[in-house]
Amino acid sequence: MNTDLQDYSHKRFNILTGEWVLVSPHRAKRPWQGQNEAVSNEVRPSYDESCYLCAGNTRINGEVNPKYENVFVFTNDFAALQTDSKTFTVDDGLLKAQSEQGICKVICFSPDHSKSLADMAPAEIEQVVLEWQKQYKELGDNDLINYVQIFENKGAVMGCSNPHPHGQIWSQTTLPNEVEKKDTQQRNYYNEHKKSILGTYLAQELEKQERIIFENDAFVVLIPFWAVWPFETMIVPKKHQTNISEMKDNETLLFAEAISVITKAYDKLFNTSFPYSSGIHQSPTNGEDNSHWHWHMSFYPPLLRSATVKKFMVGYEMFGSPQRDITAESAVKMLRNLL
Repeated sequence: MNTDLQDYSHKRFNILTGEWVLVSPHRAKRPWQGQNEAVSNEVRPSYDESCYLCAGNTRINGEVNPKYENVFVFTNDFAALQTDSKTFTVDDGLLKAQSEQGICKVICFSPDHSKSLADMAPAEIEQVVLEWQKQYKELGDNDLINYVQIFENKGAVMGCSNPHPHGQIWSQTTLPNEVEKKDTQQRNYYNEHKKSILGTYLAQELEKQERIIFENDAFVVLIPFWAVWPFETMIVPKKHQTNISEMKDNETLLFAEAISVITKAYDKLFNTSFPYSSGIHQSPTNGEDNSHWHWHMSFYPPLLRSATVKKFMVGYEMFGSPQRDITAESAVKMLRNLL
């Protein structure tokens, strides 16, 4: 391992976005006198009559949830994107805007209000994965939709307004900013080398074994060399697959196992229900050749030193570039020891 990376400030390049992150290892030793978050170790019931996501309960729009037994999906009652919004453009000098249409859905992972993905068995998580595949295909087949974003916000500190285990699926006409950057970087590499940039990167990481947390026959869980968040991780398929619909045979269960392993490790790290935002980046559904894409799932947890100390993306991060203190290699050791 390069010891300079553990001792001195430096920049690391994100091959998927073309951007840099500043790493300052020496700052991890500084005392903390800032804000401390409340520790969330709430014991929730399996059913909450006031929860609008629990099976059989009535949502705010008056619709009644079915008595679902595993996974339940519905169109978001307060969707950020709509299919019937007016189509328009604004092109007034430097004032530019355009309408955007889409479909937003909510996916309940389990009818058990008390659970999170970390509490679910791989076989239960696989049911979520299978539904993700179904939604990606159905939404992507809609001529209106050119990209499907699957994500989860877990924990109040990440803006989650309901603790019931659930995620969201936003699909839209154009590519979001982060996806646009990854599309460009992957396409450029693929056009030059005729192979996936993530596949090449993964081979290098598997050889070095410095940032690998877990692997099975189909997937690798690692902390990217360029990670921004203190305990950011990525799940990458070993095969070059452009999107989640390409998983075959038992690969969906192996993907579920990878999700189970990392979410359980997160909860053990600071002995708390670990908050994060997670999301799957995969090929657009625009009908074009997207062979350059190599799909992956990322977890962005905000906790820094303990269950009460959060990493803030402010100041330099807002006006300069992302910055982290604890190195990716140090974070890997902490998580790997919890498996």
